[in-house]
Amino acid sequence: MRSRLDHNTATAPLSRRALLSQVGQGFGGLALASWLQQSSGTAAVTGPAQPGAGSAMPNLHYPARAKRVIQLFMAGAASHLDLWDYKPALEKFHGKPSDFGEHVEAFQNGLGPWMKSPFRFRPYGESGKYLSDAVAPLGACVDDIAFVHNMVGKTGVHSQATYLQATGFQQPGFPGMGAWINYALGSLNENLPAFVVLPDHRGYASNGPKNWHAAFLPTHSQGTIMRPGTVNPIADLFPPNVEFINQASDQVGLALLGRLNRQYASQRTADARLEARIRTYELAAQMQLSAPDALDLSKEPRHILRMYGLDHGQSSFSKTINPLEEADYFGRKCLVARRLIERGVRFVQIWSGNDNGFPRRNWDSHEDIRRDHGPLAMGMAQGTAALILDLKQRGLLEDTVLLWTTEFGRMPSTQGTKGRDHNPYVFTNWLCGGGIRGGTTYGPSDEWGYKPLDRERPTRVYDIHATILRLLGINHERLTVRHNGIDRRLTDVHGEVIPELLA
Repeated sequence: MRSRLDHNTATAPLSRRALLSQVGQGFGGLALASWLQQSSGTAAVTGPAQPGAGSAMPNLHYPARAKRVIQLFMAGAASHLDLWDYKPALEKFHGKPSDFGEHVEAFQNGLGPWMKSPFRFRPYGESGKYLSDAVAPLGACVDDIAFVHNMVGKTGVHSQATYLQATGFQQPGFPGMGAWINYALGSLNENLPAFVVLPDHRGYASNGPKNWHAAFLPTHSQGTIMRPGTVNPIADLFPPNVEFINQASDQVGLALLGRLNRQYASQRTADARLEARIRTYELAAQMQLSAPDALDLSKEPRHILRMYGLDHGQSSFSKTINPLEEADYFGRKCLVARRLIERGVRFVQIWSGNDNGFPRRNWDSHEDIRRDHGPLAMGMAQGTAALILDLKQRGLLEDTVLLWTTEFGRMPSTQGTKGRDHNPYVFTNWLCGGGIRGGTTYGPSDEWGYKPLDRERPTRVYDIHATILRLLGINHERLTVRHNGIDRRLTDVHGEVIPELLA
C-alpha cells in the first residue's frame, strides 16, 4: 500500500482494504464487548506515548523536528496593534485624521482618526521584543517565540477568514489542519483521539465544528470536542444513568450490533464507512477509561494550578468580562492540552472567543478595545505563558509546535471613539517550540500596522501551514488527496516554507 505521504498525487480516499490494513484487526475488532471485558482493568497511558495499533509513523519526507501541534485560535480578530505589533507612529499621531495614502475599503466605518493602543508597550527578554501590558505574562517566554507581523488574509468576513486560517480555504467543505495532520501521521496513542478541540466555554466561533471537520478525509481524522471543567466534558461518552442500561444489557446490545455490522459488511465490501464508524466506537470505549484521567486536574500540584491561574478558589464570576474568569477558562484548557499531549494526542486546538453577540465575549472589538481585549488578552496570556513554561520544563516544548492565530487584524484608525474595525490587510501570527527559532520577528508591517511593509512579499496562511508541516517532516506539496478530480492539499496550490523561522 502506498504511504499517505507519497508524492503520487492520484492518491484516492482510502479503500476498504487499505483502511482495514491500517486498523490492524479490521472487522475482527468488532467484538467490542470482548475488548471491554479484557481491558476493564487497563490503566490509561501516562508514560511516553507509543504509536497505536495500525498507526505507526509513515516514511516522512524530512527528519521531523516536532511530533505534535497545539493551535491557539483567537476568534473574532485579535488586534495585532494592541498585543504584539508596537507602532510608535500611532502614539505620535494619535487623534489626528488618518491618511492611508490610498483608497481603503473598510468593513464597517472604521476610518476615524489614528488611534494608539490603550495599553502600554514594554520590551521583554534578551530579544527586547515589545509587548503590550495586556499580554505581559508572555514576556517571560518572548525569547522562545517567533512573531510574524506581515500576515495577510483574503477577506474581512469572519466566517470566511476563520475557514481560511483553520482549513486553508475560505469556503466550507475542506478538512481542518488538525485533520490533515492526523490523517498524514496517525495517532501516537491507543486510548485518546489524535485530534482534540477545546472550544470556548461560551459557544463556538464562526463556522462551529466545520473548522475541524474531516470533510473528504476519513471520518476518524476529524477533531473530537472536549469541554474541560464541565459536568459532561465529552458528549455521549457515557450512557445516561437509567435502570435499563447495565453491564449485561450493554454486552447484549454490543453483541447484536456486532452481528448486524458483520452482515452489513459482507454485503458491501467496497464501502469503508462502516469500518470508520466502528473505529470511532472502539475509540470511545477506550476513552471511557482514559479520558476522565486526562481531564482530571485534581492531582496537579498547587504550584502548577497557580501558574495556570486556577488556584483562585472562586466557583462563580462577575457578569462583566474580567481577567480572573478568562484566565480560569483559558488556563484550564491550556493545562488540559499539556495533559493530552503527554498522553499522545497529536493535535490540540484551543479556542478563545465565541461567535458574535453582545456583550462582547470575543475579540471582535468594534466598540471598545480596552474593555474587550484587556480581560481576554490577560487571561489568554497567563494560560499560554504557563503552557509554554510547563512544556519547556518537562522537555516537551522541543518537539511540540505552538501556533497562535486569529482570522485577521484590526485597523490602526478609530471606529467610534474606542474601537477598531476589521483589517484583513495585515495581522500577526506567532509560533513557538518544535524547531522554531525563538526570539525572532519576521516580516514587519508598515509604520501604521495597516499593510505589510513589503507589500510584494507578505506571509499567507499557506506559508504558516507549509512551515508547520515541514517541522513535522512533511512536504506540504506531497500530502495530497484526490477529491472530485482535484488533488487537494492543506496549502491548496500555494505555500512556501519560511526558513527564517526555523532553528
